[in-house]
Amino acid sequence: MLKKSFLKALFIHISLMMGTVAFILVFFFYFCLPIITRHGQSITVPNLKGIMLDEVDDFLAQRGLRFEVTKDSAYSNVYPPLTILKQHPRPGSKVKKDRKIYITLNAVHPPKIKMPLLVDGSMRNAQILLKSHELLIGEIRYVPDIAKNAVLEQWHNGKKIKEGTWIAKGSKIDLVVGAGLGRKTVKVPAVGGMNFEEAEFSILEAGLKVGSTIYKVVDTLAAGTVFRQVPHADEERRIGETVDLWIADFKEEEEAILPKEA
Repeated sequence: MLKKSFLKALFIHISLMMGTVAFILVFFFYFCLPIITRHGQSITVPNLKGIMLDEVDDFLAQRGLRFEVTKDSAYSNVYPPLTILKQHPRPGSKVKKDRKIYITLNAVHPPKIKMPLLVDGSMRNAQILLKSHELLIGEIRYVPDIAKNAVLEQWHNGKKIKEGTWIAKGSKIDLVVGAGLGRKTVKVPAVGGMNFEEAEFSILEAGLKVGSTIYKVVDTLAAGTVFRQVPHADEERRIGETVDLWIADFKEEEEAILPKEA
């Protein structure tokens, strides 16, 4: 009888101990741990591209985040010096409060590169070379020449520039291009639905130039898509005339921190 009473009491004590341990574990994992790790409380990483360095501290502090500048070098002629070009984690990522965002800044001084040879090549080749060297097409002047749509001269800051000359990234290169003999006209290419780069390729290949670029928010199109052009496709224009483009813009929340290229 005594033995049965002892076993019963032991069983009750073990059950109570197991119940207590189970309660503690449940309480810890479902109540304490989420508070410690802020379970379910994440912050969406904002898009920092284009924000100045002296503004980012307050911008991130208001969102419960921190930042650190990386030693990586980068340069863009679109943004002013000391603006953010890259970040990690990426915009839209979910992170915990007080997470550090690593940022790469636009260099104060653009790096130097060697000027490529554009003369005797086509306009399309010139555009590809300038883009690969992070240079920009400046003014294009068409002159009568048998070599239609071929680059005859390359200029920078009002002077002819030779191949191999050291030049700052982002510089504008002016071109003198052959227009053929006589005052011939060309058909305006259809560029609707292309991105801006493709449209510019087609227009330059036709012996025309990009004129005004008008940006408008179009919810049904990807940003950067051409949705209108003037003159319209297949109209006749003289070599060297311009084509104005209407381009789908970023949405308003992105537009505030993503400046457009001049």
